[in-house]
Amino acid sequence: MIKIAYNTLRLLRPRQWIKNIAIFAAITFSGSLFEWQIFQKVFFAFIVFCGLSSASYIINDIFDIQKDRLHPFKRFRPLANKNLSVTYALGMAFVLITSSFLLGFLVNPAFFILGIIYLAIQFFYSTILKPIAIIDILAIALGYILRVYAGEVAGGVHISVWLLLTTISLSLFLAIGKRRSELTLVSQNKSVNISDIRKTLSHYSERLLDVYASIFATSTFVSYTLFTFLENPRGFNLGLSILLPDFLPAFFQRKWLMLTIFPVVYGLMRYLQDIYEKHEGESPERVLMSDRPLLIAVLFWVILVITIIYFIGL
Repeated sequence: MIKIAYNTLRLLRPRQWIKNIAIFAAITFSGSLFEWQIFQKVFFAFIVFCGLSSASYIINDIFDIQKDRLHPFKRFRPLANKNLSVTYALGMAFVLITSSFLLGFLVNPAFFILGIIYLAIQFFYSTILKPIAIIDILAIALGYILRVYAGEVAGGVHISVWLLLTTISLSLFLAIGKRRSELTLVSQNKSVNISDIRKTLSHYSERLLDVYASIFATSTFVSYTLFTFLENPRGFNLGLSILLPDFLPAFFQRKWLMLTIFPVVYGLMRYLQDIYEKHEGESPERVLMSDRPLLIAVLFWVILVITIIYFIGL
């Protein structure tokens, strides 16, 4: 019984739920993080996406059983390793999808529809889109983007265009980093054919993925920099204007959010180092939790963003 429970937990991949924290981005930057009614809805949205993402991982594992058994790491997954049956996995996916949709409808109808779209994209990715080069990367990135948009829909708030562009760029960067790391890992295993594990990897060269990564790392930096310069944080704040002398330029009294650029730049550079020097990146959440300096940078960024928006203000 304990073994089944342990393998069920592995099947659900709770570590992947870290990605769903992106749902809180919209209410955080809109100044609504501490408004209880809005936060409650977004928190329920977070739970819904945890359930839907786990269900999509189960469906993906079912379709990829044979290929996962050839993979150096994925062969230890519960279904590939025959620790759990496919029937059991299908039942678990059905329960997760049903309960998630019921809770999603309680959040609001628009969010419910978005949840259906997210699950449909994940299903088509597992069945049709995964073998198509470039489209597979776009599908992975779309999953990240939908999480941010889901938080906007659930909370009834709006995010700026520049934050949306930052989200798109960062999502593509993470998806490309995932493929780059997969290609490196699979290439090291000379006993199997790359296309047998993942067909699209045979259509990517390391040089091509390096160019893609450079493009979207740069666009992430540029988009976020413009966002911090143009954003106008709202919500309650203490205001520190009384501590600043009148002779200071208005720029230094209004553009505090630009300070968050520094941990973002460090995070991008550190993540690239993980991809190219440590050959990691196949699982962004694993990289985040295992790389202490990167985790500290992300936490510092979060604290800095909340402090500036809710306690310092503009």
